[in-house]
Amino acid sequence: MPIVPDTKNWTWVLEAPCPDCGYDASTITVADVPDMIRANAAAWPAVLERADVAVRPDDSTWSPLEYAAHVRDVFRIFATRLALILEEDEPEFENWDQDATAVAQRYGEQDPATVGVELVEAASVLAAAFEAVPADAWQRRGLRGDGAAFTTETLAKYFIHDPIHHLWDVR
Repeated sequence: MPIVPDTKNWTWVLEAPCPDCGYDASTITVADVPDMIRANAAAWPAVLERADVAVRPDDSTWSPLEYAAHVRDVFRIFATRLALILEEDEPEFENWDQDATAVAQRYGEQDPATVGVELVEAASVLAAAFEAVPADAWQRRGLRGDGAAFTTETLAKYFIHDPIHHLWDVR
């Protein structure tokens, strides 16, 4: 049975704590984000070593391997979005259908060791990119295809919830 696509607008995590994973955007600063990325990435290799890494807990939930492949791609997508917001005036971010990507890229069939290496590499690139944001660029704006507007700061705080939440998902 295929996974039911997630159509929630997760931007609410900028306004309220997540009742599931506990993430609270109001408690972090942009200076915290690079270390949060690295800490999150460091936790995934152990998840990917589990004997049941490719097993879905139920028909409507991704396996830990699928979540890890998704998180790897989230790191990559947000590196692109961060570059756009820093290089262009109010860029519109290309829509990304995470569910279609999971199917097309066969997340559940990827090699866990390779996913782990790629996830850590993508996290390293993104963490360094956030560290390199100039002080005067945190209020630059970018737009998601659905009209949601982000500053560089809110993009960072919005983004970091995703890998944190998915690590919670596979706990």
